[in-house]
Order: sequence, then structure tokens, then C-alpha cells
Amino acid sequence: VLSGILAEGDTAQGSARVHRGGTYVCMEGPLFSTKAESRAYRQWGMDVIGMTALPEAKLAREAEMCYATLACVTDYDSWHATETPVTVDLVVANLLKNIATAQAVIRATAPRIPADRAGCGCSHALADALITDRAQISPQARERYDLLLGRYL
Repeated sequence: VLSGILAEGDTAQGSARVHRGGTYVCMEGPLFSTKAESRAYRQWGMDVIGMTALPEAKLAREAEMCYATLACVTDYDSWHATETPVTVDLVVANLLKNIATAQAVIRATAPRIPADRAGCGCSHALADALITDRAQISPQARERYDLLLGRYL
């Protein structure tokens, strides 16, 4: 749901090309991929390489929060032979351009996010995540996990 709203907000701004879907690979950073790594990611079918979005996506799911990635690309990595080689200056210059794009998209998107999440799977992502017999969960553990798991304990 949220990714669709985000894509529509981006399209409405007309400030960047929008690609819906794709596969993200998260790598350790900050660093640039080698040509071998970049080719491997492409062969695996990865569309975007980054250093941050995966941990946030997992944590958002665990907190039953809706999450969508707005990936503003800074470079083509080392696989794209006809593009300028990746340098820190290129990445920073494109990053600065992307700030305005991201801000405009968020301004267009935020008011359109529905308050009611009944139709969204994120709102109950943990419903089947606990395999521990509820009778075996101590009162101390229940208290500790109440913020995220209280309604399932």
C-alpha cells in the first residue's frame, strides 16, 4: 500500500524516473563495490545496491510499521561501462540533488497515507511470529516485550 502511494507521489513531482519493484542488496559500507561484486549482484538479479535499507525494513516489519523505500540513486556502480566512474565527488553531488527530490516526494506523499491500516499486512505482521507457548512466557518477559508484542501475548 505505502509503496504505491510513494510511487504516485514521486510520479506527481515529475522530478525523477520512477521504477516500481525491484530487488535490493544491502552491502557493508561505506565503500564502493568492486567490478566483480557489482557483476555478481547483477547476475543475482539485484536492481539496487545500498548500505542501509535492509536493516530498517526488517525493524519496521518487527514493529508492524508500514515501510517503503525511496531509493534515490547516486551512481551506476562499477558495472556500467559507459557511465562516469564512481567517485566520492560524483556520489556527493548526486546525493545533494536527490535531497530536493526526496523532500518533494515526501511532501506529496505524507498527506496521502491513510490513518486506517486495516487493509495492510504490516499492521499484523507479528500475529504468527511467536512460536513460544504463551503459558511459558514469564510476567517479566511479558512486561519487557509489551510495547511490540503485548496484543499477541
